[in-house]
Amino acid sequence: MNIAVIGTGYVGLCSGVGLAAKGHKVTCIGRDKEKIGMINRGIPPIYEEGLEGMMRTLLASGHLSATDDMNSVSRSEATFICVGTPSGGDGRIDLVQLESAARQLGSVLRDMSGYHVFVVKSTVVPGTTERVAAILEEASGKKAGRDFGVCMNPEFLREGKALPDFLSPDRIVIGELDRKSGDALVEIYSPFNAPLIRTNLRTAEMIKYASNSLLATKISFSNELGNICKKLGIDVYEVMKGVGMDSRISPRFLEAGIGFGGSCFPKDVSALKSLAEDIGYDPQVLASVLDTNRRQKLEIVRQLEDRLGTLKGKRVALLGLAFKGDTDDIREAPSLDIIKALLEKDAHVRAYDPQAMGNVKNIFPGIEYCKDARHALEGSDACLLLTEWEEFKGLTDSDFRLMRGSIIIEGRRILDKNKVKHFEGVCW
Repeated sequence: MNIAVIGTGYVGLCSGVGLAAKGHKVTCIGRDKEKIGMINRGIPPIYEEGLEGMMRTLLASGHLSATDDMNSVSRSEATFICVGTPSGGDGRIDLVQLESAARQLGSVLRDMSGYHVFVVKSTVVPGTTERVAAILEEASGKKAGRDFGVCMNPEFLREGKALPDFLSPDRIVIGELDRKSGDALVEIYSPFNAPLIRTNLRTAEMIKYASNSLLATKISFSNELGNICKKLGIDVYEVMKGVGMDSRISPRFLEAGIGFGGSCFPKDVSALKSLAEDIGYDPQVLASVLDTNRRQKLEIVRQLEDRLGTLKGKRVALLGLAFKGDTDDIREAPSLDIIKALLEKDAHVRAYDPQAMGNVKNIFPGIEYCKDARHALEGSDACLLLTEWEEFKGLTDSDFRLMRGSIIIEGRRILDKNKVKHFEGVCW
């Protein structure tokens, strides 16, 4: 099938590549001409494992292309809308990009013939896809459910594992305006082998928020329990190993550390909390999840200050800046709050990350960026390990002996105690 994907960011590009890999002919449509040129040359504008090789293969086969021409939608049978829906300053979802895209698509739809299905893949609060359908109707003069279809199809991609997650999903959720709309999306996903859930638009929208909010809750619970365990001399990872063996709970997202970040969990929990408040409900669990996460990001700085007495003039090595390993994404990354707190306390920050330093440099141009982990450690008074990059797992005592101090605090469970003798975790 010929498919248009609106948006060339993380979700749009990975979804477009994934659909093309399943045999569809996909055109990714964006506004940034430089990014469009990169995609057509096989250069991913984001870091994601395996993405570049797959892009080059699909470009060569003719299954993938990119353009800034919105009118190219008229040559497709389905359009996936994958534009950004960031948080506003009040935590509510910002729909400016989505509504703008819907108006442009409605103008193109006005002159199109034949049936076309529009699929909202952007993460949106319940009721939003109905608003998109109304905008499409208004801009095109056509009727949703009669002249064109509308679906809501949430994504469940983990950064760093986006392509495997897209190609082998654990479920496909189809929210449909009507049966015909859903049937069109079922056909698109026919090459996929995964359980398929068909429901209405609002339920599909809520499934995404419920999933991410529950995972964020597991993380905040694990972090809070970890803080308690550390005061009692208990290894929270051993505790959660036992807890995770319960089939009702599962071991995933029980790793205690410095809190969650990224483009999804903070934004989605905030948006659901704001939506609940807007309809007159006080979401205390969601509020607690966010508050616990805010405090957890800075717990490692508090502990470091306890160990050193003062951070003024101290050289602090930060290993890892991305919000997680295998990505260059720094959105809501704990490292940003940690750097800010260290600078406010007049510490000298020396940072290293395999992929994310360029992005952080745009925010904190004045800190010292290092060529590798050993360079960051050399002469430092303390080390904070913030991201679970694979290369950090190989660090040994010989690397840390380059420091002039001996304080090593992990924000993730990375170091091998057989290779590094003296370190501690933020909550273990």
